[in-house]
Amino acid sequence: MRRREFCSEVSREAAESLGATASRVDHWILFEYRGVWSSEALDGSALPDAVKAHLREQCEARPHTKLLFIRREQRAQEPLRVFLARTREGGGDVYSLELERYEDVLGVDLVSGPGSRVAHPLLLVCTHGKHDKCCARYGRPLYEALCDQVDAEWVWQTTHVGGDRFAGNLVCLPEGAYYGRVGRDDVWPLVDAHLGGRVRLENYRGRSCHTMVVQAAERAVREETGLLGYDEVSFVAVDRHGPDRWTVQLLARPAGAVHEVEVRLDRGPLAHLTCSSEMLRRPRRYGATGRQLVGA
Repeated sequence: MRRREFCSEVSREAAESLGATASRVDHWILFEYRGVWSSEALDGSALPDAVKAHLREQCEARPHTKLLFIRREQRAQEPLRVFLARTREGGGDVYSLELERYEDVLGVDLVSGPGSRVAHPLLLVCTHGKHDKCCARYGRPLYEALCDQVDAEWVWQTTHVGGDRFAGNLVCLPEGAYYGRVGRDDVWPLVDAHLGGRVRLENYRGRSCHTMVVQAAERAVREETGLLGYDEVSFVAVDRHGPDRWTVQLLARPAGAVHEVEVRLDRGPLAHLTCSSEMLRRPRRYGATGRQLVGA
């Protein structure tokens, strides 16, 4: 029997665009869990039922909230870490707190963002191999390469961030910047750009504070203008013209020009979108079909 290709290989061979594929997230709960990560991280964990219920409730308390398990080797004797992050277009923040036991989170209102503010970036690498083989195949080497090149305190392995077929996947907080197909040779150019407040378009999937429609328009403006600073392109408005067509306005700085971008949804060819999927599906693709200046 012919080996089924890894989903990331299929995506790469099809030259599937990375643009406009970032998950929509405003609030992040990053919970250090040292047990086995099953395919469905929270439900399959050995956490007490009360802790699972509390984490679910905290996620449901605000829209666009994502819970991820995180881990790092050789931390068995240290307190458990929990990070709470907010990602916004004009900036974000990350807070950290420590727990002695998993049950200690039961007394914590994660919605209010308790803890100490974190001054350094958080670099999250999806290594969730039980969810998708590609996340282990490409995520683990990416995690090791990042630990070799930046402060290890910045880097954490995480459960599923979305977009298995774009592995290795990296999310940079607090900006909420998603990057895909990140290999060892990409690590330093990407980190260097990120620390300088710029995106690296070669690997850029979009920012979690934007819908995929806006992500498609943002990428088109950046490609056209060469503006790479996170704060150099910002969302103004979006109008929907039907089930698969939108007009997005974006402000480009420092000139102050407003760009109007037409975005259309189409469907890619049938494929297994994850390594574990049984059904063939057509990926949703958002692409810019036109752009014009409407103000300055």
